[in-house]
Amino acid sequence: MTAPRTLFDKLWDAHAVTTREDGQTLLWIDRHFVHEGSHHAFAKLREKGAQVARPELTFGVADHYAPTRTRDLAAIDPGIADMVRRLQANCATQGVRLYGLDDPRQGIVHVLGPEQGLTLPGLTMVCGDSHTSTHGAFGALAFGIGASEVAHVLMTQTLWQSRPRRMRLRVDGRLAPGITAKDLALSFIAKVGADGARGHAVEYAGEAVRALSMEGRLTLCNLSIESGARCGQVAPNETTFAFLGGRPRAPRGEAFARACDAWAALTSDPEAEFDREITMDGAEIAPTVTWGVSPEEAAPIWAATPDPDAIADPARAAALRAALDYMGLRAGQKLAEVQVDRVFIGSCTNARIEDLRAAAEVLRGRKARTPGLVSPGSSLVKAQAEAEGLDAVFREAGLEWVESGCSMCVGMNGDLAAPGERVASTTNRNFRGRQGPGARTHLMSPAMAAAAAVAGRLCDHRDLTREEL
Repeated sequence: MTAPRTLFDKLWDAHAVTTREDGQTLLWIDRHFVHEGSHHAFAKLREKGAQVARPELTFGVADHYAPTRTRDLAAIDPGIADMVRRLQANCATQGVRLYGLDDPRQGIVHVLGPEQGLTLPGLTMVCGDSHTSTHGAFGALAFGIGASEVAHVLMTQTLWQSRPRRMRLRVDGRLAPGITAKDLALSFIAKVGADGARGHAVEYAGEAVRALSMEGRLTLCNLSIESGARCGQVAPNETTFAFLGGRPRAPRGEAFARACDAWAALTSDPEAEFDREITMDGAEIAPTVTWGVSPEEAAPIWAATPDPDAIADPARAAALRAALDYMGLRAGQKLAEVQVDRVFIGSCTNARIEDLRAAAEVLRGRKARTPGLVSPGSSLVKAQAEAEGLDAVFREAGLEWVESGCSMCVGMNGDLAAPGERVASTTNRNFRGRQGPGARTHLMSPAMAAAAAVAGRLCDHRDLTREEL
């Protein structure tokens, strides 16, 4: 008899090659994604005269530096074009499949992986990007790694790691109509703090989580890293299997049926123990937006910014004052009164077809008071959105409809907010300068961002249907 184990423990143990006396475990890696920022790791291979050990398990994706207004590299900033060309050359030299700008399947790595069926339950998955936790939505063990670790995986298909502690977030009850996984994730981060889950693997469970679509689960796991977690996971179920059926790289026919039977066992045992357990009531989660410079600085849309003078801890009070000053807000200001200058709908957090549909539903038949940019999560999402006429909705509302890529989320590809501009954004980070030097970012769901575009200010998207704007 074996002791009850969590989902995380089952995956970790299944991929452990060996464990050293210092506790470090050598893990086998099933999928390795690389992008433009992985050029440092490829340079290490060249220095050592090494080759990628398992090129069939490595996949290149052009996303962070992907230009969104043209695919002609000769027409963009030479520095950006050089980053894309480096990825092309490195993948070609090492025999790695590349989903490049000329590939109709191109997209953000954390959108493309699930879309192509490269992301499957039970796999270990890594990428030189912190939001690799996204793939845990399928019951995978997925996390971001650094440049030297990328090189190690390229050369050995393995990775040394310390076993994290285990945390479970249980969300009881159902989310209210109009409340999304983004609201749930931001509420969780606000509850535990940006370091609250540090050193933990978080499993999301409970009725509200099980009711989420795969797109919602991907959003939830994507934001795990913003609570300090090493990774996030949702146990696979029929929702997972339905999404994967027919995906290009997923098993087919009888093999898929057998795989689903095996994947169904990827759950935490009933008596499994977690190092930390947190419970939230789904019915109490409200439309949530950030007001500061960390995802933990978030509150319901009907709330106000905090008053640093009411904070006993001097260090925390000073941090709040600095955040409010950078964001150009005053203590006690109602969030629903905050005017916005620009809207961005996109990123690996919220640029899937469900996200675009939600935003388009708010914008349909309305005009935006602020300029905005909509960048689909992949070329296939873009094609589907256009087939459904969503692009026309965005354009008629006054927003730009561009190609897929990380776009304004990272601000390293030409898509930037101007200094001092306030952006209602569906992305994952509101750090100082994240969307451009001096830019001010408010994180929220796609529907909330669309409502902000219409109202010209932060607002509850549900108010639009009540004709209160």
